[in-house]
Amino acid sequence: MPKHTLPPLPYAYNALEPEIDEQTLHFHHDMHHKAYVDGLNKADEELEKARQAGDYALIKHWSREAAFHGSGHILHTMFWQNLSPTGGGQPAGDLAAAIQRDFGSFDALKAQMTAATVAVEGSGWGVLAYNPIWDQLVVLQAEKHQDLTQWGVVPLLVIDAWEHAYYLKYQNRRADFVKAIWNKVNWQDVAGRYAGAPRLKKA
Repeated sequence: MPKHTLPPLPYAYNALEPEIDEQTLHFHHDMHHKAYVDGLNKADEELEKARQAGDYALIKHWSREAAFHGSGHILHTMFWQNLSPTGGGQPAGDLAAAIQRDFGSFDALKAQMTAATVAVEGSGWGVLAYNPIWDQLVVLQAEKHQDLTQWGVVPLLVIDAWEHAYYLKYQNRRADFVKAIWNKVNWQDVAGRYAGAPRLKKA
């Protein structure tokens, strides 16, 4: 079975300053993200052993580990790509039109997603996603990495609300961190994800 690997950052560790400091980015990427990659590989290995042995006594545990670490790996990979040293501003084109349609304005989307991210209970994420069944953009919370989602949505923009994403610089001021992140959003990446999302028949 192929191993999952930690992707390199698409920019230097100090490239997102002052919004995200270099030390935080080192810890966040090199230690926290790597831990999710390692945890996913471990879960995959144990599930493979279970299949070979026909012994599924621990299937509940390793299925949960695969969901938690796998979702953490996916969301962190997207998080790095969603940010850019030259980010910020507002989206354009089809994504901007969809935001206008589904939220009324970019400012309304920004306000809702900021509030949802800040209000995550415990640790988790704010997520702008496209629901291909409804042909609609939605803002969701993801507690931990995998709870409170909607089946089938395509994440477009994610904001990490775990304390390790901001605590060195912002301490317990999560709201200040979330507000600052908008200055680094890579709208070209978000728009590309929206353009590539599947369109399905409405349910």
